[in-house]
This record gives sequence, C-alpha cells and structure tokens, in this order.
Amino acid sequence: MSRRWLWVAVGVVVVIALAALAWFTPLLSVRTVEVRGLASVPEDQVLAALDLPQGQPLLQVDTGAAAQRVAQIPKVAQARVQREYPSTVRVTVDEREPAVFYDSPQGTHLMDSGAVDFAIEPPPPGVPRLTVSSPGPDDPVTLAALDVLSTIPPGLRTQVSDVAARSISDIRLTLLDKRVIVWGSADNADRKAAIALPLLTQPGQTYDISSPDLPTVK
Repeated sequence: MSRRWLWVAVGVVVVIALAALAWFTPLLSVRTVEVRGLASVPEDQVLAALDLPQGQPLLQVDTGAAAQRVAQIPKVAQARVQREYPSTVRVTVDEREPAVFYDSPQGTHLMDSGAVDFAIEPPPPGVPRLTVSSPGPDDPVTLAALDVLSTIPPGLRTQVSDVAARSISDIRLTLLDKRVIVWGSADNADRKAAIALPLLTQPGQTYDISSPDLPTVK
C-alpha cells in the first residue's frame, strides 16, 4: 500500500513539474501572432491593443482579457483570442459593418445594425443615409428605423438611399430613383416586405404601405 502511495506522490510531483515547465518555459512562448478577419482595421492597431510581449509563455496569456482589449477598437464588433501551441496566438476579428450613415458637424458617421456609431468617414457605396433627430443606440426612433432596414427584402434594400423617421410610427424609405415608400411603424414587417416590391411595379411616386391591408399609390 505504501508503495502505491509512493507512486501516486511521484506522479503528482511529475504533473506539477510539467505544469511549472509549461508555465515558465520559453519553448512554449509567444513567437507568432496570427490575425484573421481584417478588412478595414489596421493590423498594427490590433497588435497594439492585444499587448502581448514576445516571449511570454502561452499559458500565461489571458485570452479573455486580450480579446476584450481588441474588442475596444471602435470598428471591431467582437474578437476571439486562442492559443495555438507551440508558439502562436491566433486573433479572429469580426468587424462592424455599416448599416446606415448620418451627417453631423463633425462629419459622416457610420452606424451598424445595432446603432453603434463606430467611425467618422465616407460611407461605402450602397449604404443609405439615416435621417432622425437624435441618432444613437438609446434613441427609439433610430432603433425602429434600423429594424425596418433589417426586415426589408434584399431586392428592395439595395434600392434604398435614405431612411427617414420622425417617430417610431412614421418611417419612410426614399429610393435611388426618388420614389418614397411610407412604411409607417416596424409592425407587420413581414406583410409589408411581401407587398413592397410588387407594389413598386405600379406607376407612382409615393407608395404607402403603413397599413399593409390597404396600400395606396400616388
């Protein structure tokens, strides 16, 4: 029995020794950082936010904290940091995509589908202008307008040049050809989306689908 416990003790010591070796050894340390998913965020900015010293043992890398630091970059929606043995840290970045832009005295702001204002720069082609009184993530009108944009069919979404909302129940879409769709509220989104494109085949300038059971064209 004593011999058995002796072997158990030896095994525990070996495990502890190996763990200590992995924790401190330069053989399993950071020598390479691999960044994936970048389109508009500079890699140098990610590496600076990551803040991992070369030669730090991989086991000492706090991947959660490192991912949180990268996610603080305004254009980053989320980030994941992984250890890849023997010596690589892999960073996978999901960048924010602009859903709309809005104008301000500071310039043109890009906003994602969650109403996060993440950049002041020219909008990419095809991104519609948002016209509301107080754009932002705490503004119900902004959220309602973005909700409408997320529900319209792709064939219509590519035609929208401007989404304007004076209230959560008065949302209007202006198309590239200047025709206007009076959408109303974000309610009955599926029904409105189903009738919008067929209704646009009729001649007119203003297409009111705020009451989808009684659409009108003027």
